[in-house]
Amino acid sequence: MNPAELQILGSRLASIADEMGAVLRRAASSPNIKERADCSAALFTASGELLAQAEHIPVHLGSMPASVAAAIATGVQSELMLNDPFAGGTHLNDLTMVAPVNVDGVLVGWVANRAHHADVGGTAPGSMPPDALTVDEEGLRLPPTPVDDDSLALVVDASRTPAERRGDLDAQRGANRLGVQRFTELVRALGGSGGLGGSGGLGGSGGTEAFGQILDHGERRMRAALRAFPDGRFSATDVLDSAGPRPEQQTPMRITLEVRIEGEDVTFDFTGTDAQRPGNVNAVEAVTVSAVAFAIRAVTDPTLPANGGTLRPVHVVAPPGTVVAALPPVAVGAGNVEVSQRVADVCLAALAVAQPERVGAASQGTMNNVLLGGDTGRSDGRPWVHYETVGGGQGGRPWADGMSGVHTAMTNTLDTPVEALERALPVRVRRYGLRRGSGGAGAHAGGDGIWRELEALAPTEVSLITERRVTPPPGLAGGAPGAVGENWLLPDGDESRAQRLPDKCTVHLARGDVLRLLTPGGGGWGPPARGPSA
Repeated sequence: MNPAELQILGSRLASIADEMGAVLRRAASSPNIKERADCSAALFTASGELLAQAEHIPVHLGSMPASVAAAIATGVQSELMLNDPFAGGTHLNDLTMVAPVNVDGVLVGWVANRAHHADVGGTAPGSMPPDALTVDEEGLRLPPTPVDDDSLALVVDASRTPAERRGDLDAQRGANRLGVQRFTELVRALGGSGGLGGSGGLGGSGGTEAFGQILDHGERRMRAALRAFPDGRFSATDVLDSAGPRPEQQTPMRITLEVRIEGEDVTFDFTGTDAQRPGNVNAVEAVTVSAVAFAIRAVTDPTLPANGGTLRPVHVVAPPGTVVAALPPVAVGAGNVEVSQRVADVCLAALAVAQPERVGAASQGTMNNVLLGGDTGRSDGRPWVHYETVGGGQGGRPWADGMSGVHTAMTNTLDTPVEALERALPVRVRRYGLRRGSGGAGAHAGGDGIWRELEALAPTEVSLITERRVTPPPGLAGGAPGAVGENWLLPDGDESRAQRLPDKCTVHLARGDVLRLLTPGGGGWGPPARGPSA
């Protein structure tokens, strides 16, 4: 195929993933998926290589190939689902459904989608208890399992919100069904499944043969981009605030990285990173790979094809048993949402040494996870659980200031709209706006974080898993760091009784209590024109 035909086919494949995501969001029950778009979809070759993806969530998409590989390894050619972090998953909330695509009796590929389920059991509402030490404390753990009434019932019965779970599961199945249909239609249009040419469009490249060309094109593009980088070794180190809420967990964890660029290949080596610790701030290797994929695509050329071929020249060394390649039975709930952010930070910091004109200062570096739940307060009398992440400041860039109040790096979700939150849950949004002055000063200032206050209208259990509450997002090229985030409890909404909360904790809110979240600003880029901001 010529370049135009490659672009057309790549766009057609990506559009299938886009449509899958749209179906999943429209059909979902939970605000987390319907309103916040905490879901992703992608297409894979018959062997499990990423073929195309929608522009959804980086931490979902970069790790999804591990889920598809785990599904393929079962030898079962029917729809499967899984969430086991140590068997292709990331953390237990992210449930992945994988379905085969057969055309004329031949397996031509797979479709997959992943959605964050607000509750899958565990010791606290939201299934990411900050004090968890083992993965079993975080909820139901499913290896690749055929989807049927019995397996669906396992997920539904484990959840505090079974009706919502069933609705979200149905939405995922519907998205895959649509994906299989569209994928089949495309393969037939290309000339069938034989891969031996044919008259069916796009230069006569029939069936799955065209997919190989798409992947090879991605590899060529990445190799060409890497040739523009200087050869060498480039290092960076950063820290996570803590491993959990217990006093013995309140010490930082170091992530160390050396990036080695050698011609058309690049290696991200995390040797020297701290060992995994008791707590849930541990990431499985698939999460680390996803952060590497995000960083290298962002710095080389964001227009590179988002497929497995593009990542063939990219190699990851993640020593088993470290915080970036955790081993069972350690808890991993925060690995997907927080460790991934810090891995992205160190990857970008190291690449900034190689290509300083392409990389901005650190963004907020956290997803500011808020998990809410209760047994009373809903109009229908049912228990309720809600999960959300909250945006913050983007780092200043060599060419522009950072954006304010946005989700950055490994998340591409949305803040929950005020109307949707208040309609669905016994919660009132008391304040929601930008946290002015929280971005770091610089020639290009960092973006500001968000000020968000939630008032409990019924007894509520709240879990917070946040980062950058101790170490601020660093500036770059002489820019100042962004402000650290802050978590506060205001009993009965009383400012004079405000209590500072730690970065990770579970607290109980009585009716009228207020949770205040001040998210971090981004770091500044370049020295400020006048002195540091007040």
